[in-house]
Amino acid sequence: MGFNKILTKVFGSRNERLLKKYWRRVEAINAIEPKIQAMSDDELRARTLELHDGLLDKKLTQEEVLPEAFAIIREAMDRNIGIRQIFNTEQGEFQAKFDPSALPAEARAMYDAVQQQLIATGEHYLKVPIPTELYNEVRKIYPESRPPFRARCFDVQLIGGMVLYDGRIAEMATGEGKTFVAPLACFMRVLSGSHCHVVTVNDYLVRRDAMWVRQAFEALGLSVGFIQQDMEPGGDTRRAQYQCDITYGTNSEFGFDYLRDNMKERADLQVQGPLDFAIVDEVDSILIDEARTPLIISGFARDDAPKYKAADEVARKVIALNKPWDEAEKIVDAAKRAMKASEGDMEKAKNKEEKEAARKRGEAALKQLEEGEKKKEGLTQYFEVEWDRKSVHLTHEGIAKAQEYAGVGSFYVGANMDWPHLMEQSMRAHVVYERDKDYVVERGERTNDMEVVIVDEYTGRKMTGRQWSDGLHQAVEAKERVTIKNETQTLATITLQNFFKLYKALSGMTGTAQTEAEEFSKIYRLEVVTIPTNRPVVRDDNEDRVYRKEGEKWTAIIDEIKEVSDAGRPVLVGTTSVEKSEMVSRLLTRKHGVEHEVLNAKQHEREAHIVVK
Repeated sequence: MGFNKILTKVFGSRNERLLKKYWRRVEAINAIEPKIQAMSDDELRARTLELHDGLLDKKLTQEEVLPEAFAIIREAMDRNIGIRQIFNTEQGEFQAKFDPSALPAEARAMYDAVQQQLIATGEHYLKVPIPTELYNEVRKIYPESRPPFRARCFDVQLIGGMVLYDGRIAEMATGEGKTFVAPLACFMRVLSGSHCHVVTVNDYLVRRDAMWVRQAFEALGLSVGFIQQDMEPGGDTRRAQYQCDITYGTNSEFGFDYLRDNMKERADLQVQGPLDFAIVDEVDSILIDEARTPLIISGFARDDAPKYKAADEVARKVIALNKPWDEAEKIVDAAKRAMKASEGDMEKAKNKEEKEAARKRGEAALKQLEEGEKKKEGLTQYFEVEWDRKSVHLTHEGIAKAQEYAGVGSFYVGANMDWPHLMEQSMRAHVVYERDKDYVVERGERTNDMEVVIVDEYTGRKMTGRQWSDGLHQAVEAKERVTIKNETQTLATITLQNFFKLYKALSGMTGTAQTEAEEFSKIYRLEVVTIPTNRPVVRDDNEDRVYRKEGEKWTAIIDEIKEVSDAGRPVLVGTTSVEKSEMVSRLLTRKHGVEHEVLNAKQHEREAHIVVK
């Protein structure tokens, strides 16, 4: 046994030691809870201001304040997001109706008095004073913290909040309530004088989460705002949202507002304010997967539509000329994959028959490979593709043919110097950018003309109004034969990685962070803490299944969807492109006739309706 393993066995892992510290804090929070529950709404608001002033004046330390602060925000959330719903007459689809007859006589009288006050004054149910005794009686009726009438944070959620407050990453399993964890950390940071930004994955969740937690914060005298894509950039509405103590938004909205502010002539025209503290939801996706994604603000450069059309025609001819090479290359690639598969089958073979069959498949694949390579010998390759970089380069022969088709002489003299760049973008548009995967073509709301709309490769959402830079967008428009917009030039840009490094303090949460723990530590100096679930996990996490052919995989998926659906259970199927989501839909309809909905970039406006169903 190694020395490190001995130390871990004696003292526990780093994660276990941190959890012990947090559990001690949870005990302190729970110990003070009865005192907090006995305070009225006005007393909680006044105590919040006292703690805020004490921290700013340095009369109190954060360590002293934390247990009481967490107890206060937990109580405010339980009261205003949960218990006060007994007076909510705006019955939503998931809003249950409260039965006051379940209350004892004295509490029923309090309930009736509040109802009469609401009717007489027209006050909102979140503003009217409620006796603490009534809060406590509702807790007795609903001892478990479940919506709609309870919203008390679990102990593990308190730990998650403390992890975020300490500037770490909270790894919490799906369904553990990360929506309630972020406000806990934000409350403590706001008491310390910071503005907080909560970064989540789309506009719908931004609005939903902000409106949900706003009720608790406003009850304590604090404000919550949110940024939406349709808000005017640099306008008063955005400025007002950023002036709130806590602001919710997507990573792109925060990033673009930062870029726009840095392009302003004067500081008083800026809207975002200080970058004090950020909590990033799905932190592994945003800070690792999308980290190098550049946010770019572009401006019109020049109108080169005729040039892009001409380059598009040349690109089509070069691609057609390269088809024999492509077909031979496909044979070679398929043979190489078949050889690797046969090698794997031989290793896993359980008997001589299986081993012999695998060996024969390998021999057939080798023969196919030799035939493909021989076929390539008499063919010319006119361009090369780097799929991982989404780039295409003409070979020497390709350049010669392109120059011939363009009829302009050499690409590298005088007025022809734009041609190499135009050809590269046109080739990329045709070869590596796919319709219904990287972009969709649809009728624009403003112009009513057909236009190219980018699909976000991470979220599958349409990025209306955004363009690829450096002429790529114009090349795709030429490919799809829609109206070609003016080419743009980059005015300001920053990667998500560099943007989030600008915050004075950063934290995040996700269901899967330990696999990237080393990257988080090296790039952002963020430590990952794995938080236990509130209840034991009963879900089975099965091993991956691997299939030899793609068709076999889709057949197995369709059959399993049918089986689970027939059992009366809902199924969510994720695909990597619009095209594949529609293929699954066709297979489900054709093979089993399973009733289903398709949610992709073409139907993203219907998302809320589909999810509710």
